[in-house]
Amino acid sequence: MKGLPDVSLPATGGKDIALKSYKGKALVVYFYPKDNTPGCTQEGQDFRDQYKAFVKAGADIVGISKDSVRSHENFKSKFSFPFDLLADTEGVACKAFDVIKEKSMYGKKYMGVERSTFLFDPKGQLVREWRGVKVKGHADEVLEAVKAI
Repeated sequence: MKGLPDVSLPATGGKDIALKSYKGKALVVYFYPKDNTPGCTQEGQDFRDQYKAFVKAGADIVGISKDSVRSHENFKSKFSFPFDLLADTEGVACKAFDVIKEKSMYGKKYMGVERSTFLFDPKGQLVREWRGVKVKGHADEVLEAVKAI
């Protein structure tokens, strides 16, 4: 994947969002496993807390998981996220970004979303990707990459 995939998904605020509609500004697309879980909540809060700095640096942020729009609305409202959350219930974006990986919990293997972040420049070209993300310090690292564009 070199550029923004041609993917449209239902999003918070009753919108359908096409990723390609963000051309003209840098875009941070972050995939996370599940709404209202500790790591995903912390990651969202870290991006929220830095959001003004991202906007000042010319970037927007969208979060994507396989949860429903209704779940996203509650999650966004509960933690005051200023960016949209996109519902990839069919796994279309997950497939386009290749973020579905085998995971293991309590010895059981299953397929799930690998925490991953992708940074696109204003022309919609992929600048950097982070896979298997550890939440602590991640938003800061992504912000530095945005500033370097």
